[in-house]
Amino acid sequence: MAKNNGINKKKLSKRALAISFIILIAFLGLIIRLSYVMLIKGQSYKDKAVVQWTDDTKIDAKRGNILDRDGNKLAVSADVYRVDLDLKSLRESIEKLDKNEINLNTIAKDVSEILDMEEKDVLEIFSRKLPNGKPINNAIIKRRVEKEPADKIKEYNKKNDLRGFIISKDTKRYYPNNNFASHVIGHTNTDGQGLTGLELYYDKYLAGIPGVRIDTLDAKDEDIPFEGEDYTKPVDGRNVILTLDENIQLLAEKAAEKAVKDNGAKAASVIIMNPNNGEILALANNPGYNLNNPWIENLNSDELEKLWRNRAVSDTFEPGSVFKVITSIAALETGNVSKDETFMCNGNLKFGQDIIHCWKRDGHGPLNFQQIMEHSCNVGFMILGERMGKDVLSSYIDKFGFGKKTSVDLPGEAEGIIKPVNEISQVDLATISFGQSNAVTIMQYMQAFNAIVNGGKLITPHAMKEINHYDDDGKVVIDQTFKPKVVDIGINKSTLDEIKVQLEATVKSSSAAVEGLRIGGKTGTAEKVVDGKYANGKYISSYVGMYPVDNPQVTVLVSIDEPNSSAYYASETAAPIGKLLFKELANYLALTPEYSSNSTGNSLKDVLVPEVRGYKKDEGFKYLEREAFNYKLDGEGSYIIDINPKPGSSVKEGTELTIKLGEAAAIEKSVVVPNLANHTVDEAKKVLTDLGLKFEVKGSGYIKNQSIQSGQVVKKGTVITITLEK
Repeated sequence: MAKNNGINKKKLSKRALAISFIILIAFLGLIIRLSYVMLIKGQSYKDKAVVQWTDDTKIDAKRGNILDRDGNKLAVSADVYRVDLDLKSLRESIEKLDKNEINLNTIAKDVSEILDMEEKDVLEIFSRKLPNGKPINNAIIKRRVEKEPADKIKEYNKKNDLRGFIISKDTKRYYPNNNFASHVIGHTNTDGQGLTGLELYYDKYLAGIPGVRIDTLDAKDEDIPFEGEDYTKPVDGRNVILTLDENIQLLAEKAAEKAVKDNGAKAASVIIMNPNNGEILALANNPGYNLNNPWIENLNSDELEKLWRNRAVSDTFEPGSVFKVITSIAALETGNVSKDETFMCNGNLKFGQDIIHCWKRDGHGPLNFQQIMEHSCNVGFMILGERMGKDVLSSYIDKFGFGKKTSVDLPGEAEGIIKPVNEISQVDLATISFGQSNAVTIMQYMQAFNAIVNGGKLITPHAMKEINHYDDDGKVVIDQTFKPKVVDIGINKSTLDEIKVQLEATVKSSSAAVEGLRIGGKTGTAEKVVDGKYANGKYISSYVGMYPVDNPQVTVLVSIDEPNSSAYYASETAAPIGKLLFKELANYLALTPEYSSNSTGNSLKDVLVPEVRGYKKDEGFKYLEREAFNYKLDGEGSYIIDINPKPGSSVKEGTELTIKLGEAAAIEKSVVVPNLANHTVDEAKKVLTDLGLKFEVKGSGYIKNQSIQSGQVVKKGTVITITLEK
């Protein structure tokens, strides 16, 4: 019996030991498992838990405004809402309802009506699948929703005891002036990111930094008020202040519209700049587009991109005669022309087997250096090109920045197409000299023309003036100002002064002349290249000008694409638009202190010395005083017998005249032939009649020539033949 007890105790002891061992193993396993869960997988499980009881919502920053130079708002962001969807919560809430009439189909119908969407589009969102075939859990229903429909979604959610619709703040881009400056300002995509224009170029400044809101959810997936540390405030975008002047931009918009309408043209561009600092005061392309509705129905993506494209920086064209200004400067700088030499234009020049014609097929006859610019004589410029050679002319093309981007702060800029020197033939050199064979952009040409106007400085064109924001005290903080690159290209002042004289004379002899304004400019008409070939009957007409010549404050370029083929010359199409612009600009600049200077708006007019010889002195004095002439007297007598400068001379308003007095028998009979080019035919007839000169008129249209050049002294009664051309 004692032996059995011993055996039983021994068995019990072994069992206890085995059980203890098993418990120990289990305990060790539990410790290992807990260690694994807590130390290795702890963060992962914690993250999953956080995802279950929290909801992260990205809060977009309010996009910065775009304003003109005077603070007028051109693009703003309005506070609106977005509707997101937690589909998992929505499906679960539908399952808990006892109402058979509530399902995804009925919800899609109701939501589409509230949010003004297509029912099929909402259903498509509800039905989306992941790549593995499982239904998605989250989706955006609609962004940039106004307050009223957002409130209706909240009410609908609550009324039907649904969960899953999430309403949060959003911003909507709004353009107060619709089409205004559309290609400069640009627009955003559906996510509020810059897509074109300055919206794209300065997107990183305008966009700001988004914030994050972390909502704590209860068992029903409804928000529990969050603590401050769960919210990261978004940083609003910066404001971009432009160089554009809203009033000048309006003039440009109207001018571009008129250019297209009056000439039956395909398109037109107008750019107005300050040549002294590279600021773009206005840039208008017609047709434009509505920034608030850039996605036009029935247009494919290629057509939309074409509509949105900024022609002034993205399109290239052969400049035509406006390029002759560059050829003139190169010839003067290199000593390949003298101001007094004569060029003979017989209507064409022959290069080997090729004959290249002047635009005037029967020729201009003898012309001096200034006159080949005034008459835009192709032959004269081909002669200059041949004298200089391709290396010299190409070096000046490069010097003025052609073939290189200007670095203007607008997207999509083209480089232009300039023939390499080693590929330029004799014929190419001839055509390049008068503005064909090479292709440039409007912005490139304006940068080069501004360098001519401002004393030889190539300045980066730009549309941004500064970037700023408001601090917590409401004070403006300037983050950045545009500092354009300025390169002195080393052109002598005497050369640039001579070109200004030529350009002023060219305008005076053209349909672009504005009485009383000192404008310098040039027209150009070039055949249009389509698919690498000159298109029959298609042209690009241009006019470029500066005002006032003695101290230019503005430069203007008008480009008209495919004007009506029956009247396509720039003198008939672009020049009248330029004339209208300069009239309006002169009035505006004179009234605007920012642009005013001693020579702007107050430029002295060119006036003709009147014929007062033969007048009794008191009568003559009254006439001169009424016409605002100053004068001094020479000699004694009852009559005005002579006047210096001679009648017909062109002088500045306010010039002091010398009046010689004497008796009637000694009256001087000679007069100075006036410049008739800037007059209408009727005005020219009156001017000649008042001076005692006779005239005959040949042809019809604008005054192109006069038989005796202005400035020559002739006797009264001399006949002046006025030649007109259409």
